[in-house]
Amino acid sequence: MKFSVLLPTRNRIDLLSYAIETVRKQDYPNWEIIISDNFSEEDIAGYARSIDDSRIKYYRTDEFIPVTDNWNKALAKSDGDYVIMLGDDDCLMRGYFTTLKKIIEEYDAPDVIYTSAFLYAYPGVMPGHPDGFLRSYEHSNIYRSSHKPFWLEKKESMALVSHSINFKIHFNYNMQFSLVSRKLIDTMAKYGPFYQSPYPDYYATNAIMLKAEHILIVPQPLVTIGISPKSFGFYYFNDTESEGNEFLKNIADPKITHLLRQVILPGTNMNSSWLVSMETLIQNFGERGNLKINYDRYRFLQISAVFAGLVLKKNFAKSVIFNLLNRMTLREQIIYGVPMTIILVASWIIPKRYHAYIAKRILRYTDSHPKFITPEINGKFCTILDVFEQIDPVQYSVKEAEDS
Repeated sequence: MKFSVLLPTRNRIDLLSYAIETVRKQDYPNWEIIISDNFSEEDIAGYARSIDDSRIKYYRTDEFIPVTDNWNKALAKSDGDYVIMLGDDDCLMRGYFTTLKKIIEEYDAPDVIYTSAFLYAYPGVMPGHPDGFLRSYEHSNIYRSSHKPFWLEKKESMALVSHSINFKIHFNYNMQFSLVSRKLIDTMAKYGPFYQSPYPDYYATNAIMLKAEHILIVPQPLVTIGISPKSFGFYYFNDTESEGNEFLKNIADPKITHLLRQVILPGTNMNSSWLVSMETLIQNFGERGNLKINYDRYRFLQISAVFAGLVLKKNFAKSVIFNLLNRMTLREQIIYGVPMTIILVASWIIPKRYHAYIAKRILRYTDSHPKFITPEINGKFCTILDVFEQIDPVQYSVKEAEDS
C-alpha cells in the first residue's frame, strides 16, 4: 500500500523542511511526497535535490498560480493508493502511515479516513498567545467522545453538508483531517477537478461527505495543523486578510461570482469564499435537490463580522461599513442594523478592555462555529518539529481515555 503526501509550497523552505522531516521519520517506507512549488523565489529545487530521496518528487509551476490550481497539480502528479494534502506548515504525527495502514486493512479499505488532529500556533502568531500553543481537536462533536474508529452513516455525512451550506461549521474542513482513497478521487473526476473554488478544502471536504459511501472516523490525532507567521491564519487573525488572499492568490470563478452578485455583501473574504465554495458544490452536485444554500445566513454573517470589527476598530470593517449599509435590505437594516448599531454606539462609552468580549458575543450570536473544548497541551514547542518529536499521539489518546 502506497501513500501520497501532497505538499504545495511557496517561499517557505524553512517550514517545508519540517513537514518533510515528519514524513521521512515515519516507520513505514512506502510513501511519496509531491512538492508542488508555486513559482518560489527560494531555491526549493536545490533543497529537494539535497535530500537525495527518490520518494520525494519536485515540480515547479511556470508562474504564480492560485492555490487551488497548485493543489490540483500536486494531485495529478501523485499515484498512491491513499492521498493526504499536507500544508507546508503542517506535519504528520509519529506512526501516521503504520496506524492508518492497519486501520485500512481492518476496515476493508474505506473511501475516506477522517482523523483527529492537533492545532499548533507558532510563538507570536496568535494575538494574546505570545508563546504560541498546542491544542487538540479530540473533543469536536464529530468524534462523539469516542476513542475507537467508527463508521459515519450516510445520513450523518449529509447532515454535515447541510450545516455547511447553512453556514454552520460542524466539522473541520482542513484537508489534513482526510486521508482519501484513489478510488474515490477517480470516481469524483466526472465533477471536475478534485479541488475547486477559492477555498479548495471547504469545497473538497464537503464534496467527500456528499459522495463517499464509506467514511471512517478515527478520533486519534494523527496530524498537526500549523499556524505560522507565513500562513493565511496569521493574516486573518491579525487583520490583514487581504494580504492573505494575495498570498494564496484566491480567485473565484467569474461565473459563480456573477451568479452571486446580488447576494455577496462586503465583509470578510473568508465568509464570501465560503459562499463561493458552497455555490460551487451545489452547482456540481445539483442532482440532490434538497441541498439549498442559506444566502440570508451568509449575509447575516457578513453584517455581524463588520459590526464586530467596528467594535474592535478593525481596518477591514472601517473600509467597508458604508458600502455594507448601502447593500443591506430594509429588513436587514431593521433586524440586524439597528440593534448592532446600538451595541456599537454603546461600545464607545464602555471601557476598551470589554470590547473583545462584546465583539465575541456578536459573532457567537451567529452560531457559525459551534463551541467545543480544545484542551491546551503543556510543553515548549518552538517549531512544529518539536510537536512531532515530543508528542506521541498513541500515548496521548490512551492518556485522554484514562482521564475521561
